[in-house]
Amino acid sequence: MTQADPFGTAALRDAVTRSWERSPARFREDANTEEDLRLGGYRDRLLVELAQNAADAAGSGGVLAVEHVGGELRVANTGEPLTEQGVVGLASLRASAKRDGTSVGRFGVGFAAVLAVSDEPRVLSTSGGVAFSAARTREQVAALPGAAAEMTARGGEVPVLRLAWPVEEVLTEGFTTEVRLPLRAGIDAHALLESFAEQVPDLLLALPALSEIRIGERGWRRQDLDADRVTVHGPESSESWLLHRGGGHLPGSALTGLGAEARDSTGWWACWAVPLDDEGAPVALTGDVLHTPTPTEERLSLPARLLASVPVEADRRRAASSAAADAVLDRAAECYPELIAKVAPEQRAELVPVPGFPASDVDEKLRQAVLDRLRVASWLPAADGGFVAPHEARVLDEASEELVGLLAEVIPGLIVAEFSGARHRRALSALEVRRLGAADLVEAVTGLRRSAEWWRSLYAALLPIAREETREELAALPVPLADGRTVTGVRDVLLGDGDTEPDPVALLSTLDISGLRIADPRAVHPLLERLGAHRAGPAELLDVSALADAVRHSVPDARSGTDPRPLAEAVLRLVDSVGGRDWLGALALPDADGDHRRADELLLPGAALLDVLDSEVVGGEGPLGVVADDFAARWSPELLRAVGVLDTFEVHVEEEPTEPPEGLADTERWWSGRGTEQPPERFVGVRDLDLVSDDAWPAAIRLLARERHTLEALREPGGYTSWWIARFALLAGNPPRQWRLPESEELAGLYEPVPDVGLEPEHLRLAGVCAELSVADMSDVRDLTRRLGDRNRTVRAGTALRAHRALAEAVTNGVVDSADAEPPEAVRSVTGAVVGAERAVVLDEPWLLGVLEAPLVVAGGSPEQFDAEALAELLDLPLASENAVIQVSHGGGVTQRWRDVGRVPAACELLGMPVPSGEVVLQDGLKVHTADGEQSVHWWVDGAGTVYAERTPDGLSRALAWAADRWSERFALAALLADPAAVTLLR
Repeated sequence: MTQADPFGTAALRDAVTRSWERSPARFREDANTEEDLRLGGYRDRLLVELAQNAADAAGSGGVLAVEHVGGELRVANTGEPLTEQGVVGLASLRASAKRDGTSVGRFGVGFAAVLAVSDEPRVLSTSGGVAFSAARTREQVAALPGAAAEMTARGGEVPVLRLAWPVEEVLTEGFTTEVRLPLRAGIDAHALLESFAEQVPDLLLALPALSEIRIGERGWRRQDLDADRVTVHGPESSESWLLHRGGGHLPGSALTGLGAEARDSTGWWACWAVPLDDEGAPVALTGDVLHTPTPTEERLSLPARLLASVPVEADRRRAASSAAADAVLDRAAECYPELIAKVAPEQRAELVPVPGFPASDVDEKLRQAVLDRLRVASWLPAADGGFVAPHEARVLDEASEELVGLLAEVIPGLIVAEFSGARHRRALSALEVRRLGAADLVEAVTGLRRSAEWWRSLYAALLPIAREETREELAALPVPLADGRTVTGVRDVLLGDGDTEPDPVALLSTLDISGLRIADPRAVHPLLERLGAHRAGPAELLDVSALADAVRHSVPDARSGTDPRPLAEAVLRLVDSVGGRDWLGALALPDADGDHRRADELLLPGAALLDVLDSEVVGGEGPLGVVADDFAARWSPELLRAVGVLDTFEVHVEEEPTEPPEGLADTERWWSGRGTEQPPERFVGVRDLDLVSDDAWPAAIRLLARERHTLEALREPGGYTSWWIARFALLAGNPPRQWRLPESEELAGLYEPVPDVGLEPEHLRLAGVCAELSVADMSDVRDLTRRLGDRNRTVRAGTALRAHRALAEAVTNGVVDSADAEPPEAVRSVTGAVVGAERAVVLDEPWLLGVLEAPLVVAGGSPEQFDAEALAELLDLPLASENAVIQVSHGGGVTQRWRDVGRVPAACELLGMPVPSGEVVLQDGLKVHTADGEQSVHWWVDGAGTVYAERTPDGLSRALAWAADRWSERFALAALLADPAAVTLLR
């Protein structure tokens, strides 16, 4: 070996050419292999492969410089110079000189990347230089017959890197090795350098042995701030990265399937890197590739970059499918939680791989392995100050620092509020961290014993999340009460109002009222009201069912030994502030006898009502009592009346009752006697009427008329109050309904005028004294029929007619049901005489009066004035037409149309009525046959509807009025038929 050929290239060439000469197929194999590397695996990896070689040569602190000079690309680096073994590797295509397991390049194989841009590469070093040349290789091959034929078959393409020649050139100053690449025609040097510039930052990160890379005039510098942070400074900006490194040795089982040289290296290493922003916060990657340590084509979707010693395929583009590759990926995943632990706790979720489609098979394996490690490592910041593993962690759906701080000791594994935000939701979901909603939170605090102040702080922290969709769950929150208990559920809890006098909490918190839940004032917060609690002002408190129940039970409780005065005093103070309620009448108050009664069973001392009540009903065993004097003196009469204490008559009101109200006399009789099965929409009745003294009714009626509420009850049409007084009160010894007003002469004979009892006519009417004929119920029917049938009464005929008309109308209008009536034994006829019911008939056809005995006929007026059938049913009498079997005696009658009957058209015209369209039979003497013989009549209508009339104005007028359905005009028609002139009508 001479100085001119320090690396023995001549021997290498000789060995290669002899092999090609012996076997042209070997030439073709070498050419194909190099072509595969140039066109396949190592295309576009020029800078990467040269940078890896420079890193291996440098060891540390290496510098790489790339320039375009005189049509060739020059790539120079510092570090160890080229060696003979290196030259052998360059020219071997299949073997690298690097076998210590610590290098990152494959010097020899990777050098094939230079063929992408040059056919004449040269490598210069301080130890010597070598050149490769396509042209010179063709000259050598041309002398080899077999190989030359193969070269010709390949179009002159030869393996450039198999034959090396020594070269002596001057290196760029400051470097130990330089690769010079005359650029092939068509290569854009500027574009090539720009593509290099884009790769530099990643290469400086991936190759820590390099501290600087220069591309032309631009330079990039790596700065290791500490073991975990690296900054790459470029010509325009800087990039900082957070690193975590790991390493170790793989077991022999993991090396199965690797080549012999690869199996010699059991060491593995991995480095996770994540970029940092200007504030030092991690910036999650959204798409990257696996670096080994330089980039492969294995796409990854993890938030951090992985640089690792993953075995790769020969072209360094894909991870090798091997147990070793899986083992390195698995150990890299084990390191990932340690990378996250180096990030500020509130930023750690940014580095969790979120759900999504895997970018590659390697990505799928690595993502799953990372998530598996993250779930069991303790790195999430816990609310209690430590760290917790995701599989034991709990996160609130919505939270604030205040809320998490309160619950830190309540919910094991609760993590800080920062992680409740929406931006961490996907990350925590990927880790399967359990989320706690409003219902879970409520469950966690249920059963806790905490101070009222703690609960108020909790409510304040929950206020921001108390929206419509969470209100139902939060309504189950515990609430501390003023009596020291803590209840579950906000609804029905009452909230004290410190600005209100009297303070309900102070009034009732010491009372033992079952179901009354008043919040501890120290825990009161607006959230409770939003969730269904009620402000416990006096008005709200009086609307609480528990207080109403306590009042309703206060009398029995008092009689069993409970002191009712505290409850009574609290209720009275509340009522004094806001007014009463209907149920307050049940409040137990002390009476003058030393006992306790309901407030609505007590009277004020000196009450006006005492003057009209029977003395036997007040005090002792009576239904009413008088409020104890000392108690009454403490409270105003108005306040006592507000809780139901009586001063005058009171009115009982029920809306939409379904049955007779209890506690009032005879309501069942009033209810059943209303004449309808439909209940009233509203019941209004004065109570305690049955307790009035018999001789005090005039005064009682005046008292009722004096008060507006009782007067309205008394005036209610068909109401209970007027009904009861009319029947059961006493005026001069009789109920008011048995008297008539002195001026009501039309009732004379039926009713006696009421004596002077000191009441005005209006008061008498209100009390039920009769002012006119009316039938309101069946008792009125019985009373009126009894009076009509009383032989000792002198009843005028007109009065009897009107009375019968009122009875018929009561049936027709549905006021009474004739089926419920009691038939009278005697009735009043149209003459005013009383006749036995067995002889009487009800007139239904007026022409029958011509053959009937008037003292036996009962009527309510003319046919259009009353319903004869209704009256007959009510009195249980036959209709007159039912008993009559009568025939008309035909004797020379003439049938004429009404319009042809003399004077009929003129009479009708004067009255403005139409002439009937039918016919009439006119006879000079009209007679009918009855059971008693033949009788003369003025007019008649037979069973067939034929109208008969005698030739007289009296008979013809009635027949005409009936035929024209103008019965009330019969008397006017009689006069006009006698003298059909206008003056007749006007007289």
